[in-house]
Amino acid sequence: MRALLPAALLLLPAASPVGSFDLEVTNLRNAKGVLQICLTARPDSFPDCRDDPRAISRTISAAHPATRFEGLASANYAVAVIHDANSNKKLDTMMGIPREGFGFSRNPTITFGPPKFTSASFPLDGAKQQVKMKYML
Repeated sequence: MRALLPAALLLLPAASPVGSFDLEVTNLRNAKGVLQICLTARPDSFPDCRDDPRAISRTISAAHPATRFEGLASANYAVAVIHDANSNKKLDTMMGIPREGFGFSRNPTITFGPPKFTSASFPLDGAKQQVKMKYML
């Protein structure tokens, strides 16, 4: 019986390592409205979390711009944040230019459109991620 125990343990599924990190959003123009946050590990689902069943979309008050993500599988993640100042659940634009603030993990340089996943992704190592909001108008 004891000889079978080590072999039986090999058949158990391995537990995925899990981790967490704190997200802080800075450089907000004001504390009005909410922050719409997208966290994903899938490059094809960045920056809007579309078509990723494991993505985490979260809405927090702009007056308290920090949150913690826990129980995440070990992977590279990217965060996108929109300062939805009027709380209408979308990024308002004028002629394609964002009228509300936006930001991404690792604070990549923004040219035209959102950055690539690789520019915003970070390994899950428990370090705090700080997203600096940008405003075009």
